[in-house]
Amino acid sequence: MWALAWPAITHMFLLTLVFLVNRAMVGRHSTTALAATQICTTLTWSIISMCSATSAGTLAVVARSIGARDRAGAVAAVRASLVFAAALGVLVAGPLLWTKGAMLRLLFPQADAEVIAQADDYLQIVLPVLPLAFLEAVAASALQGAGDTRTPLLAASAGNVVNVILSALLIFGWFGLPEMGLRGAAVGTAATMAIEGLLLIAVLSARGSPLPLFRREGVEHRQRAFRDALNRVLRVSLPAFAERATYQAGYTGFVVMIGLLGAAAMAANQALVSIESVCFLSAEGFGIAAGALVAQKLGEGNPREAASAGRTSAGLAIVLLSAFGLVFALVPRALIQPFTQDEGIVALGASSLYIAAVAQPFMAFAMVIGTALRAAGATRAVFVVTLVSSLVVRLVVTWLLAIKLGYGLVGVWVGSTADWMVRSAMLGAIWARGRWREISV
Repeated sequence: MWALAWPAITHMFLLTLVFLVNRAMVGRHSTTALAATQICTTLTWSIISMCSATSAGTLAVVARSIGARDRAGAVAAVRASLVFAAALGVLVAGPLLWTKGAMLRLLFPQADAEVIAQADDYLQIVLPVLPLAFLEAVAASALQGAGDTRTPLLAASAGNVVNVILSALLIFGWFGLPEMGLRGAAVGTAATMAIEGLLLIAVLSARGSPLPLFRREGVEHRQRAFRDALNRVLRVSLPAFAERATYQAGYTGFVVMIGLLGAAAMAANQALVSIESVCFLSAEGFGIAAGALVAQKLGEGNPREAASAGRTSAGLAIVLLSAFGLVFALVPRALIQPFTQDEGIVALGASSLYIAAVAQPFMAFAMVIGTALRAAGATRAVFVVTLVSSLVVRLVVTWLLAIKLGYGLVGVWVGSTADWMVRSAMLGAIWARGRWREISV
């Protein structure tokens, strides 16, 4: 489990690191560019996160087929997923490019005209390669479903090296190159997306690939296999897409309420989210490992070992995130201080970090078991859980405590913790009931 998990965890860190590194470099170049970055990179990441929900179906079908020793079925699923991801990328990127900033002005009416202009410049460079970003997500999930979590890590490592070098050269105009500011960061990000996507497609296309895309088959057989595989992938992916859209909607409402608390609360919350991201990404990596093994064992016809894989991964994640939570509780101020020298913000963040510490084992369990259930094909059940926990529990508790009763940022993090607790209880009940073992993917 750990052999599968640590490359997946590192891969998730590296995907996030592209945006964090560029944000740090842009911040040194221009305050206006940094404000634009808050808009365009958040929007880009949200689009990629939501639309790459296809990868949930890819991992489930590929891993189930690998477990059943049906390599032809796994390859057909990869082909269908890649075609769908590329088409979705074009359908999403096209209208966004066509709006030429109108959408940004609609979403962020209070933003400066120069901020909107720079954010639009960024998107005009990044959006054309969005299909490759979607392909990277699907190709990575396919390889992870086949038990290879290291190749996506290597591709992400190469992409990060390119991003750091290219973005630094073009943001600041070093060595005689044009000083492009935020547009330079966009070129670095676009190049990274393209490189990672193309590298993973090349791996899948190679003769020694675990999932060779160009197997020799009759045209009629390939077309029939493509249709069947696409139906299987979408049956799992569409509820996963609805789940991610629901989560994004709930999170947007959550952020709006934080905005009502003022600038200090917003600044403290940014620091807290950055600290907790280490836990979130670690749990997501364990979830990928659990999903791959659960689906493979179900494909083998061994539900007992599938259940054991889910429990083992959840247990490891709980131990690791509980250790992080202990650090949160022991040295909260020391964790906040690198983000700000304002004592008021440090005190506000530190008091909320105690609440975040309580949430960590619940987050670990919910994220791992949620991913394991998706890989088993139980995406509808996970969607219902997200609907209840994100849109009802998190928003209601946050509004009641943070806004109505005046507990501020502490109330916000109690709302988040309540979400993870309810989500853990519901997902745990679904897992224990065991009907996921009988789902046909």
